[in-house]
Amino acid sequence: MLYYLFEYFAKMDIPGAGVFQYISFRSGMAIILSLLISTIYGKRVINLLQKKQIGEVVRNLNLEGQYAKKGTPTMGGLIIIASILVPTLLFAKLSNVYIILMLISTVWLGAIGFLDDYIKVFKKNKEGLAGRFKIIGQVGLGLIVGLTMLLNDSVVAREKVPGKTVVITNTQGQQVERPATVDVKTTQTTIPFMKSKRFDYAWFVGFMGPKAAQWGWLIFVLAVIFIITAVSNGANMTDGLDGLATGTSAIIGTTLGILAYVSSNTVFAEYLNIMYIPQSEELVVFMSAFIGATIGFLWYNSYPAQVFMGDTGSLTLGGIIAVFAILIKTELIIPILCGIFLVENISVMMQVTWFKYTKKKYGVGRRIFLMAPLHHHYQKKGYTESKIVTRFWIVGIFLAVLTIVTLKVR
Repeated sequence: MLYYLFEYFAKMDIPGAGVFQYISFRSGMAIILSLLISTIYGKRVINLLQKKQIGEVVRNLNLEGQYAKKGTPTMGGLIIIASILVPTLLFAKLSNVYIILMLISTVWLGAIGFLDDYIKVFKKNKEGLAGRFKIIGQVGLGLIVGLTMLLNDSVVAREKVPGKTVVITNTQGQQVERPATVDVKTTQTTIPFMKSKRFDYAWFVGFMGPKAAQWGWLIFVLAVIFIITAVSNGANMTDGLDGLATGTSAIIGTTLGILAYVSSNTVFAEYLNIMYIPQSEELVVFMSAFIGATIGFLWYNSYPAQVFMGDTGSLTLGGIIAVFAILIKTELIIPILCGIFLVENISVMMQVTWFKYTKKKYGVGRRIFLMAPLHHHYQKKGYTESKIVTRFWIVGIFLAVLTIVTLKVR
């Protein structure tokens, strides 16, 4: 909103109004405001949650310090959501299709998570929202994102035209020859560790010959649905220790912010040989608000937590990360960047599958881990909560650095 106001001021030649044209300034303001909202406004929300007795319902998992968390305010994801939405609405271009999709994703999954927490807290139903309804909501968001990328004319990638060049004037006023480019709709995406290579979802229907490109979008939409569902559930699984999901999301968000910036910069995109996404620079403003929101929330969510984000926060964080990566054509790096989420998800799947198999075969279910998700396994082994969280963060930072390295080491 402020962007359009200052754009009008700039046209009126009001001194200083032009600063809002810079992504760096608006991103900086977004992260500062989100930090202020999540810390100052966050404390008031925590007090309100305590007053309303909206506390965590603890299940008996025989974990050390488990019952000390009983009654801790939950649904704190509302703090994160507000800290993301307000700065984005103020400092981003609201007409930008990528910003619109990110706002929809935030509100959509926030609503699903809120409904889940509401049922747990107010209806006293520990199971919360039925899993099938969560899946339906995630599939719905996947359809919105996938079909918008298919149908909206603003969602394109800029590619070089082989054998053609154009003469342009650079910032020094010199005329230089550059490769000609064209904006195209594409189902291609960046492949980690592989230089000058792109993965095209149409590959899955290559047997259809000339029609493969047409039906490739169907595979792409299905992939979007799968990625959003998997990452949002992975974040949800990870949210089991104080600060674990919050800190991990902040690390992932910082990395995605860097990737969004280089993807929207013609010089960096060409140098790193990644796909250039026109108009995606506005995503840096959104991700700045995301980073500020998660770091600010960590002030109250770190051990010992004064508030839990609940599914209101965890589903939202995972969904934002998934949609963001899809929009900047880096979804194939998610297994690396979101390795913590992936391992947490896989640990649960392995545990459940092995337990059911051994119960059917031997009559008694056996376990791979002492408890799943994985962070509970280490709790059972006697590691303190703060040590587990810190070490998971370190692994998350390593994975983030590895992700950045994939841009050049290909």
